[in-house]
Amino acid sequence: MIVRHMKDIIGSDREVETDEFISRRIILKEDGMGFSFHETIIKAGTDMFIWYANHLESVYCISGKGEIEVIGGETYTIEPGMLYGLDGHEKHYLRAEEELRLMCVFNPPLTGREVHDENGTYPLLD
Repeated sequence: MIVRHMKDIIGSDREVETDEFISRRIILKEDGMGFSFHETIIKAGTDMFIWYANHLESVYCISGKGEIEVIGGETYTIEPGMLYGLDGHEKHYLRAEEELRLMCVFNPPLTGREVHDENGTYPLLD
């Protein structure tokens, strides 16, 4: 059984921070669960292009307000209690009107050090 506390993840190598977000990687590939699980804080004012060409992602909003604009599709308001699943590798813009606190699941699981490349993609790492 795996038991983790956020206080132990903050400031560790399982926390990745960029200008746009803070990703706290709670469950990773090395944990052998078949997915990874993250708390992600999207900073207020962020407008990011993302394309998970190599991963599927589900996102559940805990707090804040923003939107996801699917390129060639609809725009959805993100607010507490809303979940979206990127089951088709959708290219999208993620915008945070207020700081967003999101819980995210990735398949295949992340290793823990990924950051978005120039295409808004996480590479597949071993």
